[in-house]
Amino acid sequence: MSGDQNEAVDAFEQLGLTSYEAKVFIALHRLGVGTARDIAEITDVPRSQVYSVAESLEKRGLLEVQQSNPIRYRPVSVDEARETLRDRFEREQNRAFDYVDTVKNEPAGEETQEDIWTVRDRDRVDDRAVDILSQADERIIFGTRLPELVTDSIERTLAERAADGVSVTIISRTDAVRDRFADAEEITVVSPPDHRTDDQRSGRIVIVDDDSILLSVLGSEDGETAIWSAASVFASVLIQLIEASDELRVETD
Repeated sequence: MSGDQNEAVDAFEQLGLTSYEAKVFIALHRLGVGTARDIAEITDVPRSQVYSVAESLEKRGLLEVQQSNPIRYRPVSVDEARETLRDRFEREQNRAFDYVDTVKNEPAGEETQEDIWTVRDRDRVDDRAVDILSQADERIIFGTRLPELVTDSIERTLAERAADGVSVTIISRTDAVRDRFADAEEITVVSPPDHRTDDQRSGRIVIVDDDSILLSVLGSEDGETAIWSAASVFASVLIQLIEASDELRVETD
C-alpha cells in the first residue's frame, strides 16, 4: 500500500473499522463493483476473509451485496459512508459519556473526601484560575507579583465579575500589575503588608467568596504548580487561616 492509503486505513481504524474492513471498503471504491476475488487481487486481504469482512461492512451500512454467482459487492457513496460513520461515532460518544455522567453522580460511599487538587503547567493554572474566578458571587481577592501571571483572560474575567457587582481586590506591590487595573473603578488595588518580602517562588493567590482558593509557586523554566480547592471545607479553613495571619492585611491606595 502507498503511504497515503496506509494513513487512510489508520484513519478508518480510528473511526471504528478494522484494518481489513478499511482495506475492503477502499478497494471497492477503486473497483466500483467487485467480487471477493477482485478485492483479494488488489489488497492483502485473503479471499477467504473477504466474505466475513464484507458481511461486517454490510451490517455497518457501508456496502451493498448483490446475490449473484459469484456474489458481487458495491460500496455506498462517500457521502453516505461519511454520514453513517458520523452518526455511529456520535451514538457511541453519547453512550460513553452518558455512562460517565451516571458514574460521577453516584455516591462513592459514606465517607467524604475533600477536593484538593494539584495542577501543573502555567497554561493549565491560567485556565483553572479563570474557572474559579468566574464562579465568584460575592468577592474576589487576586494577588501576584508578576505581570505575566495576569493574563488577558484573567484580567477580562476580573473586570466582568466586578461589573456584575462582585467585590474585586487586587493585591500587588508591582507597578506593572497595579497599572493593569488603575482605570477600573469597580476594582480595588492594594499593597501587601510592609513586612512581607517577596521571594522568587511565589506565584499567585486567588480567593473567591469564602470557600474557593488557588495558591501557586514557580518552578524552573517558567513552570508553575498550584493547589486549588473550590466549594470545600478545606478551602474555607485555609482562607480563614490566611486572613487571620495578617498575610492579607492590606493598605489601600
